[in-house]
Amino acid sequence: MTAEPTTAHSSRWPVPPQDGYTVDDLFTLPDLPPHTELIDGSLVFVSPQRDFHSTMIDLLMTGLRSTAPPEVRVRREMTVVLDRRNAPEPDVSVVRTEAITGLDVTRYQAADVLLAVEVVSPDSEARDREAKPHKYATAGIPHFWLVETTGTDRHPVVRVYELDPVTKAYALTGIHHDRLKTGVPFPVDVDISAEALAAL
Repeated sequence: MTAEPTTAHSSRWPVPPQDGYTVDDLFTLPDLPPHTELIDGSLVFVSPQRDFHSTMIDLLMTGLRSTAPPEVRVRREMTVVLDRRNAPEPDVSVVRTEAITGLDVTRYQAADVLLAVEVVSPDSEARDREAKPHKYATAGIPHFWLVETTGTDRHPVVRVYELDPVTKAYALTGIHHDRLKTGVPFPVDVDISAEALAAL
């Protein structure tokens, strides 16, 4: 009995073009993993989600949808086109209702996004804290929330930012630990306590 010959793995990573990928490439390259993002012309692959990440998104989605006015919609993990070389996927977005033209929509333009939310994961910490907020602000998205955990009990904390039209940068307007209560982009009141998270 002879051993079967070993063959090389058939899949290949895509070779980036000299000037990097564009938004068009993001939507036409075959077999990209789900939730692939485009940051500065590079493809960014997402690691498997932790339970905190998924559950926190659910908590915020429910809270935002409970008070969202008819002129906006709340969406989870949808691509937002910032420019031809940047198309991140916020964990939660609040978009203008008229931007949703059908169930086959795959992306939104930055001009249609009122709020982008990032829930920090260990593998995306620098992107979520530094790169993405800067890009969202530059693209003119008026509101940004950064969600993390704090302390040994990994309690949720939401940092709320608003775009300063003069500096074109985000200014911190609040840090929320047990209850997220703010009047923008519309009145929001969400229980973000550890107990609320555990109840999901």
